[in-house]
Amino acid sequence: MNNQTAWWKKSVVYQIYPKSFYDSDGDGFGDLNGIREKLSYLEKLGVDVIWLNPIYESPQVDNGYDISNYKKIEPQLGTMEDFDMLLKEAHEKGIRIILDLVVNHTSDKHPWFTEAKKGKENLYHDYYIWKDTIPNNWGSSFGGPAWEYVEETAQYYLHLFAKEQPDLNWENPKVRKEVQEILRFWLEKGIDGFRMDVITLISKDPAYPDGPVIQNKAYGSYYAGCASGPRVHEYLQEMNREVLSKYDIMTVGEAPHTSADEAAPYTASDRHELNMVFHFDHMHLDYDENGKYAKNRVKLTDLKEVMTKWQDTMHECDGWNSLYWSNHDQARAVSRFGNESEPYRVKSAKMLGTILHMMQGTPYIYEGEELGMTNAHFESIDEYKDVEALDIFRDFTERKGFSEKDPFAARLLSNMHLTDAQISSLMAALEEPGINETDAARKWLETNRDVVSNWLPQIE
Repeated sequence: MNNQTAWWKKSVVYQIYPKSFYDSDGDGFGDLNGIREKLSYLEKLGVDVIWLNPIYESPQVDNGYDISNYKKIEPQLGTMEDFDMLLKEAHEKGIRIILDLVVNHTSDKHPWFTEAKKGKENLYHDYYIWKDTIPNNWGSSFGGPAWEYVEETAQYYLHLFAKEQPDLNWENPKVRKEVQEILRFWLEKGIDGFRMDVITLISKDPAYPDGPVIQNKAYGSYYAGCASGPRVHEYLQEMNREVLSKYDIMTVGEAPHTSADEAAPYTASDRHELNMVFHFDHMHLDYDENGKYAKNRVKLTDLKEVMTKWQDTMHECDGWNSLYWSNHDQARAVSRFGNESEPYRVKSAKMLGTILHMMQGTPYIYEGEELGMTNAHFESIDEYKDVEALDIFRDFTERKGFSEKDPFAARLLSNMHLTDAQISSLMAALEEPGINETDAARKWLETNRDVVSNWLPQIE
């Protein structure tokens, strides 16, 4: 019996979003050589593992999560030689590297899909999910329907994310063999594992049921037919048996809409699927009808309850926890769970770090978290380069009726109203002798703060 503790249980993972980390050549984008230049810094921090967001060749519709070639490096980030050198130098410093595995979908520019569109008889057609008619009410995560029409085949294909990200058909054993070959390619290079993007969505319910309409969206949620689908555990066990188990690596699966009890089969040591999963229970505590774009604050008691549940459940099933506060899909931890004002920013960061590292599991630190970084406060939607944010903004302004200049301005205006008595007091203030209208209005607002505060709760 081997009682040695697995290395990934003793590790701290540092997540790097390559395009925003460090720019080595002055083109305005971070790159692989920029990461190489900062390896000594990461070593000094005590980082054991680097998780790289997608570095593969991509049209960059979804910042690299739309992959057109799994075995080539995105030119904006560097070359395969640059990656090989990064891996070598990281290993020399005792730092491991894991890659983002995105195999629920590909780019629509991937050769598999360009072939699949040519006709129903094409060898690659069944690599994707096609229907002659739209089977359900599912909406994409990025807005609009989850089904896109293709004239060449007179069919609709499924895309849970952008229309440029068609979902792979994991029912096809050829697809699973292709994924296994991708895994082997990178593992033979010497990488140390994978973070698996939305991996719990790869098995779809063959009935394709309608999903509930949540968060005031225009379409139904696909999670009803995709989250932990009927064959997902079979697929992951096959992946582990055929490839992953043959290497000393770590795996963490992104598991949206997965409870602690549902996560147990993925992580239990005797099932041979994944080492751990990323859950979202603590990420959803402050959601409202606008999802993660809410402005609510998390209740400490609710947060404690969620964390305790996951700690206990993983311990009971001999699984393992992933521990994180933020990532490329979430707001900065200090801004969200702490206080980003200068008297409290550092204290908030230290508090959140202490909590994270004192729980059982593998901590994941998003780049900049060690510095107590806060949310970026952009002034215009044009400054955003994220497909999800842009689509959500379009939904807010075109369908929900928020002001295009300020998405929350319409909500403020709709809350503003005065009783007859309040109007009378304002008019009296404006008619006071020896005072101009601006000063009179300012004075009235100062003395009627309780009135004004009732207009603001939903946008603060």
